[in-house]
Parts: sequence; structure tokens; C-alpha cells
Amino acid sequence: MRFLLKWLFLLSLLTAFGYGGLQAKRVWEQKQIPVFRTAPVTEGQLVSVVNSTGEVKPVLSVSVGSFVSGPIEKLHVDFNDTVTKGQLMAEIDSRLFEAAVAADRALLGIRQAEVKRVESDLELAKLDLDRANQLKDRGEGIVSQVEIDQFRFKLASLEAQVRIASAGVQQAEAGLLNSEANLEFTRIVSPVDGVVIDRKIEPGQTLAAQFQTPELFVVAPDLRDEMHLFASVDEADIGLIREAAEQKQPVQFTVDAYPDDLFVGKVVQIRLSPVVAQNVVTYPVIVSAQNKEQKLMPGMTASLSFQTGKRDNCLRIPNAALRFFPKVEHVRAEDKHLVLGVTDEQEFGLDLEESAEEKTAFAAKRSQRYVWVWESPLLRAIPVTIGIRDSQWSELVGGDVSLADELVISEKK
Repeated sequence: MRFLLKWLFLLSLLTAFGYGGLQAKRVWEQKQIPVFRTAPVTEGQLVSVVNSTGEVKPVLSVSVGSFVSGPIEKLHVDFNDTVTKGQLMAEIDSRLFEAAVAADRALLGIRQAEVKRVESDLELAKLDLDRANQLKDRGEGIVSQVEIDQFRFKLASLEAQVRIASAGVQQAEAGLLNSEANLEFTRIVSPVDGVVIDRKIEPGQTLAAQFQTPELFVVAPDLRDEMHLFASVDEADIGLIREAAEQKQPVQFTVDAYPDDLFVGKVVQIRLSPVVAQNVVTYPVIVSAQNKEQKLMPGMTASLSFQTGKRDNCLRIPNAALRFFPKVEHVRAEDKHLVLGVTDEQEFGLDLEESAEEKTAFAAKRSQRYVWVWESPLLRAIPVTIGIRDSQWSELVGGDVSLADELVISEKK
């Protein structure tokens, strides 16, 4: 009996050890099974954008300068004043120019009087020649041929003097017009309707316009109706911007002064003047925006989002699912060829040794991708075709994926 109890005890002990080992093996096997994070396929709106920064500027900035030199005598406008075309903005001390006008006017009077004097001498010379010819015709020998010739050449000389005096009058008139124009230039007037956005002079300041035209004011027309945003777009995105401009896609932007306000504009120009800085090529893109509320001010920095595509009620794949690249041991046999021998650079098209033709072919296939689903104990690849994308989602154009399907986005560590 005692022997039987020993064997029963030994048997129960072996059974307990065996069961414990089996449980330990199962726990170990469970720990070896990978755990993945997943995200569902959803339905909703998707908007693809190209982001950039830009500066708010007036549609047109007109620089108002001075053609003449002299001290500023009066200022009639200040910053932010609204001006109309022809409105007086400033006055330059005009005493020197008024004196020049008076001198030129007096010179014109002298030249005109000189014409009158020479014309009088010309009339007298004509009479003298006529009398001499009459006396010669009588045949009494009172007037010789020499005297007749003297009268004739004197008359020709006086006719030339009349022409010279007349040219002197024209010259004096031109000088008077010049001095009057300079006097008029002492009155600085606005060339357009607009708002004064900059004033660069003070009363009493002396202007020197001999070498270059000094800038006095900057006037911005239509400042309260429309503003322009000058954005710099990378060369890699300029093709998308051109297509968006042709499709009249909107441009949304914000400014730091009003972070809760979303402004909307449109692309009006893509300039063909590249800017190269540290081997980075960008192109200026001009965006027009309304400014009815006058919130946009020159010099503001804007954060722009150029809308390049929009889809409503489309199936959306998480971008993390497209970026997920599994380990070979977690993939079923039928899909191992998709991951064997593929480097990250080749997966994302970063192989710098590729030819131009290979890069073009790869770019054409970028819409053909793979997503992964968990079918315990391994992952299964599903080919999909994607369309436009934003920062979180990509449009599902084709593939054996439906709404609410769970796609693997990462492996839990």
C-alpha cells in the first residue's frame, strides 16, 4: 500500500511538471506572436494642399518723388491718409524758382522788344531802298548803283536779324516754360487715388535731386479693396500649383494678427523668374485676396495652403498604413517577395543611382502601393491604388479594401 502511494505521488508530481511546462510553452508562444496597431478605412472629405509662406503687399505701390531740389516747406498729408489724384501732398520752398520764372519772363520781354526794334529797322530799310530805286528811275544820276547795292544788302541783313530775334524769342519762351515747370514741381501732388503707406520726409528737410530722384511718399491704390500675397513655392510643387491655378482652385491662408480668421484668395500669376538660394529653387506665386474688412496690412507674413485637389465622401486610407513596411518573418509566404531584398531607399524611391527613365517609371507607379492586414498568425498584402492625399489620409481609388477594414500601421514593441 505504501509502495502504491509513492508511485501515485511520483506520477502526480510528473503530471504537474508536465502541465507547468506545457503552460510555459504556450505563454512563450503567445509572447512570440507579434501585436500590431491598426487603423480603419474611413469615409469623408479629403483635400490635398501645398503649403508655403508669403508676404502681404499692396496690389500697386506708387513712389512719389521730387524732380527739383530744395527744403521742404509744408507737409499736407501723413501716414494712412487717403489721397486723391492731383491732391497737394507737400510743398518745396519755391523762392528760387519764382525768381527764375521772373528772370525768364523779363528775358522774354527783352527778346520780344528786340524783334520789334529789328522789324522797325527793316521797315525803314525797305523805304530807303524804294526811294533810291525811284531816284535812279528818274535818270538824274542822284543815286549811284553802289548806294543801291548798299540799301539792298542792308535790307537782307535786317531780314536775317529779324529771324535771329524771332529765334531768340522762341528760346526765351522755352526757358520760361522750363522755369515755370520747375516752379510747378515744387508742389508735390498725388499721381493716383490711394492711401499713404509711407512718408520719408520731415518739414525743413532739404532735398537734393541732382543725382537721383528722392522718394518722398509711397501711395497704395485699392489698398482697401484687394491685396496681393507674394509666396515662394518650391520647384517640386510648382507643377501642382499651375494645375490648381488652371482649375481655379482656392488658396486659404492665415496671418498671425488674426489667428482665428481664415482668408481665401486665388492665384493670379506664377512668375517665370526663379529665385535660387543655397541651391534651392523657388518661384514667386502671386495670390489675390479681398480686403473689405481691412485686416490685411502690408508686410504681414501669411501661411498659405494652395488647394491642389478635393474629394467629398471618398474612402480614405491612413498614410501610416502606406508607410508601414513589415519584417519578412511576419509575412505570409505568398507575399514574401514584396519585402525580400527591398531596402527603404528603394521602397520610397530614394535610390540616387537610378537613371532618369527609371525615376520617371517609378514616379508613374507611385499611386500603386500595398497595405497590410493581420490574418493570424501572419500579414497579408493588399495592392491598392491611391489618389490625392493630405497630411493624414490618402484617397482609395482601387483595391480590395472596404470601409471599416483594419489596416496595419505599426508593430507594438
